[in-house]
Amino acid sequence: MMAQFLEIKAQYRGALLFYRMGDFYELFFDDAVAAAEALDIALTKRGKHLGEDIPMCGVPVHSAEGYLLTLIRKGFRVAVCEQMEDPAEAKKRGSKSVVRRDVIRLVTPGTLTEDSLLEARRHNFLAAFARVRDQAALAWVDISTGAFHVMPLAESRLGPELARLCPSELIVMEGDEANLGDIVSEFGVALTPLGRAAFDSTSAEQRLCGLFKTQSLEAFGNFERAEVAAMGAIADYLDITQKGKLPLLQPPSRESLARVMQIDAATRRNLELTHALSGGRAGSLLSVIDRTATAGGGRLLERRVAGPSRDLRVVRERQDAVAFGVEHARLREDVRGCLRKVPDLDRALSRLGLDRGGPRDLAAIRNGLAQAADVSQRLQNVELPELLDRAAQDLVGHEALETLLDQALVAEPPLLARDGGFIAEGYEPELDDVRKLRDEGRGVIAGMQADYARTTGIQSLKIKHNNVLGYFVEVTATHAEKMLSAPLNETFKHRQTTANQVRFTTVPLSEMETRILNAGGRALEIEKRLYTALKDAVLAEAARISQAARAIAEIDLALSLADLAQSEAWCRPKVDESRALLIECGRHPVVEAALKRQGGDSFIANDCALGQGADLWLLTGPNMAGKSTFLRQNALMAVLAQMGSFVPARSAHIGMVSQLFSRVGASDDLARGRSTFMVEMVETAAILNQADDHALVILDEIGRGTATYDGLSIAWATLEHLHEVNRCRALFATHYHELTHLSEKLSRVENATVAVKEHEGDVIFLHEVRKGAADRSYGVQVAKLAGLPAAVVERARVVLEALEKGDREGGGKREAFIDDLPLFRASPVPVSAPPKTSPVTDRLQDVLPDELSPRQALDLIYELKRLAE
Repeated sequence: MMAQFLEIKAQYRGALLFYRMGDFYELFFDDAVAAAEALDIALTKRGKHLGEDIPMCGVPVHSAEGYLLTLIRKGFRVAVCEQMEDPAEAKKRGSKSVVRRDVIRLVTPGTLTEDSLLEARRHNFLAAFARVRDQAALAWVDISTGAFHVMPLAESRLGPELARLCPSELIVMEGDEANLGDIVSEFGVALTPLGRAAFDSTSAEQRLCGLFKTQSLEAFGNFERAEVAAMGAIADYLDITQKGKLPLLQPPSRESLARVMQIDAATRRNLELTHALSGGRAGSLLSVIDRTATAGGGRLLERRVAGPSRDLRVVRERQDAVAFGVEHARLREDVRGCLRKVPDLDRALSRLGLDRGGPRDLAAIRNGLAQAADVSQRLQNVELPELLDRAAQDLVGHEALETLLDQALVAEPPLLARDGGFIAEGYEPELDDVRKLRDEGRGVIAGMQADYARTTGIQSLKIKHNNVLGYFVEVTATHAEKMLSAPLNETFKHRQTTANQVRFTTVPLSEMETRILNAGGRALEIEKRLYTALKDAVLAEAARISQAARAIAEIDLALSLADLAQSEAWCRPKVDESRALLIECGRHPVVEAALKRQGGDSFIANDCALGQGADLWLLTGPNMAGKSTFLRQNALMAVLAQMGSFVPARSAHIGMVSQLFSRVGASDDLARGRSTFMVEMVETAAILNQADDHALVILDEIGRGTATYDGLSIAWATLEHLHEVNRCRALFATHYHELTHLSEKLSRVENATVAVKEHEGDVIFLHEVRKGAADRSYGVQVAKLAGLPAAVVERARVVLEALEKGDREGGGKREAFIDDLPLFRASPVPVSAPPKTSPVTDRLQDVLPDELSPRQALDLIYELKRLAE
């Protein structure tokens, strides 16, 4: 057995080998040591190899999926080795024969299909990056849904696309790991090298034609050699990992960077589009706007948020669908009620195609098609916008398959075919008969006993059973002569005579005994045969079922966005090819949702007007006043508009945004040796080097991570570059009030400020954005709100007043006033004030309240009153 393990393990050195032994997957040698530590399970030993103990650990087969998920998340790959024959068959070859085993699947991060290993509302992409001469391309597939895409892509754009797709695994050519390692590591993607042969474009085209059963790939589009190589590498890798059982893939869809708003990784992180800065989904834009009723709709929403469209026709088509949902509220709720009952058709179909499914997946197809028909019925007799009309047409035409599955399956089938009991009564007569024997064997035997008693005229005749004879007919000795005489002796064959009884058998009774004993196994065999037939019937309609699944997701997304728009008072934005960004009473969707959950103040809406002679707003105002929120909400408005959604505003006019850039927030990157300021400069450089005239840029506090004059000069030059060179739309927040003078020199720059109110030395944030410039930052007041000690706040006021006086009187030269600051005097002002005392507090020191009588307490009050005066 151990020789077999070592032989198989030699073929999968880079993976842990799950070696099937009965009801357990067992691991040996180094695999066992690594798995025991990763899974926190006991490490034992089994036998010896080369004189040393063999480490061993194991996990139960029935709960293996949970262990697989843990191992995959910790970076392992797992080769699942199953028993390929019954142990009884192996024994026929000899008592020491080893059961034949082989690896049936290589489990990797990008090839998961089980529901328990996947997030229902997220794709699990497997990607491949290929280079052929001066071309490069990225292909990606989700084998759990069949989605297959490819696009030409320069290596410099690989990082942003990985940020958009968030693949679990990236296939690269051997030797490219070093070049691409830094890019990939930033996104937590598992890197898998494949040999150069897998990326050969000629053989790749042959593999793909075989996969899709076509003579040429031209039916799907005109692909460059690099695109073919990337797709071929995926096909080759799937053949390796799935051991020849290729998933049901949709024909490859060619994407283009020009059709999608370009958003780099830093901007996605800063805007928290699909993930919050904390790393989870909660707190992201996606989490707030996701009201989809189906898993497919949730995945489609994530794709739309991650890649807003730049195709004006597509955007308006999606908006029309959302508007329909807003206008037909009752119909919307009726349809959404149906959608809530729709299972995940894509993933059920994928598991059936990979032969990893079961009766429950067949039921999912049945139930999904039934609900699709119901949705289609409800959308009849109403004029639909183009997108919903196409989707509604894709929901029908499955009546025959739906009827077949409805007749064949019970309402709630088991997960696995081997469990049996999933074929409905009345569907297969033979199965019904076998089940009757299995479940009602005693009744069948009683019926035969009644028939034999009637035939022989012996009312005391019994049919009995024991472990030696099995079933037999028994009569008393007084009736033996009759049973042994003609014509009964031709039917009843003598088996055994005892002191008082004589036992017989019949051919029908022997046959019935065999049938009863084998009924359980026979019933399962019939059900498995029927399962295969039903699975084949489903797979024959796989393309049309996938089409219906996409239609359901499209309808679900449109109606969920309509529900969001109506309940939150969002408006339909005007989207065109202009350079406008005109928002009236805009709100930040995530912040507004948080305020509602907390039951606090309502969100203060603000206007934004870019593109009407002013393409760049210079925003000043104190910290905590809402500058960053204002910047982000307008960027999110562009994302929402171009993904086809309504937006949180009273009205909006958004010219198509080609690129979205955000430099908001501060963080370091210690792993790469980058300080906070260095990270800020790298991200700013990316913006200035790439932004075109249809880009939207939001910048917050450029230059704050270095010396004051250095930072001011960098911010100044950056603002000028955006205005003169990039000529894009931009929102630029800063504390450098000196920059506000640039509005007099740069024609398309306009000043705006976040209003505050000062009252008795404290600052009150109004969160209102107004035209104009702030004259101060109110940093000391904000520090006070943060809870700094009173002595520190007061000291800061003194220093600030001295510095401001220096600026006013010394033309901005503070050095001449440094010596006059209390900080540099020989006897500095104490940093903490001494505790204050008074006659009242002194008197109270001696008072013991529990010992005072009511009269004494009253006298004490009068005494304290006199002392206070």
